[in-house]
Amino acid sequence: MLPSQRALFEMPREICYLNAASWSPLPLATLEAGRAAVGRKGTPWTLDGAFANQQHERARKAASKLINADADDVALISSVGYGVAVAAKVLAVPRGSRVVVLQDDHSSPVLEWQTRAEAQGFTIDTVPQPENGDWTSAIVEVVARPGAAPVGLASISSVHWSDGGAVDLDRVAKALRQQGAAFVIDATHAAGIMRLDVAKLDPDFVIFPTYKWLLGPYGRAFIYVAKRHQHGVPLEQTSFGRRDVRAEQSVYFGDTRYVPNARRFDMGERDHFISMEMASIGMEMLAAWGLPVVEARLLMLTERIADGLRGLPVQLPDTRLRAPHVLSLGFKGGMPKGLIEALAAEHIYVAPRLGRMRISPHVYNDEADVDRFVQAMRRQLS
Repeated sequence: MLPSQRALFEMPREICYLNAASWSPLPLATLEAGRAAVGRKGTPWTLDGAFANQQHERARKAASKLINADADDVALISSVGYGVAVAAKVLAVPRGSRVVVLQDDHSSPVLEWQTRAEAQGFTIDTVPQPENGDWTSAIVEVVARPGAAPVGLASISSVHWSDGGAVDLDRVAKALRQQGAAFVIDATHAAGIMRLDVAKLDPDFVIFPTYKWLLGPYGRAFIYVAKRHQHGVPLEQTSFGRRDVRAEQSVYFGDTRYVPNARRFDMGERDHFISMEMASIGMEMLAAWGLPVVEARLLMLTERIADGLRGLPVQLPDTRLRAPHVLSLGFKGGMPKGLIEALAAEHIYVAPRLGRMRISPHVYNDEADVDRFVQAMRRQLS
């Protein structure tokens, strides 16, 4: 099993950080790259003309490997919200159809469609949070509801951020294909940790940022665009999205046709000298360790926590229905007041999410961290 990678991070022993689902710390190598990048931006005359594109393609390749995509099918964007806006501009949701979203999902895969529904003539069908934690069955049931309008699109997170419930994307994709519906996936809490093979799944769009599980900075994200949508008009109009618009030429607008791949969807001002390389490093680390190995380690840690908490007044989700790296605890009558703050006072960091306590370890955590958390919870709840 992959051992703890704590030595690769600037994390004092007294810190028990179990909150990667909010934001991860940066590896030491990424911190160094960031410092060097700030220096490069301070002396831009030292930059080679090919440097920016090398950074773009390194990040694009690193992101594509995490989801088994071709690099040509991945665009550089700033956030999940940006990516959903790209999908909404490209996709034509049929009038009279339904757009399926999850109750209390992240704002990005929901609000874009709510905003467009009235003008574009479709309705929002929200999958209620299942009492048994089985998001997959709940989604399939809503998609296949007898007598309902056809589904034009499902826009969902692959792991629900509040309860850690994992969606079986294969089952959902099959149900959507039966209706000819499009599939937009927010893979924020899956990419880099859980298996996500776009070659097999064939979604329309997959979007994910780097600042959580991919051990990267804010403001860097990626969108996979299925080849069938790569003819679409991008959200922003850029010179690099066209075949031949170059400042160094005597004719600027040489060829304004779009480039024939997902690069046309790259965000404007993509030359992020400081953070682009930082984003690549974390993704390359995860790929080098191997996603199944990382997933196995994090599942071991969350199961160790769950085992340690049995017998306490907490509600533990079914392991089969949750993400391996996220454990969200329920409390009958609500979470005890001050519990999160009491843990933080002991330098133990978890997150309150919609009445639950969300625990999300990463590769820098070890058995000592999770045992310390369990001991603290036993003290607080005794």
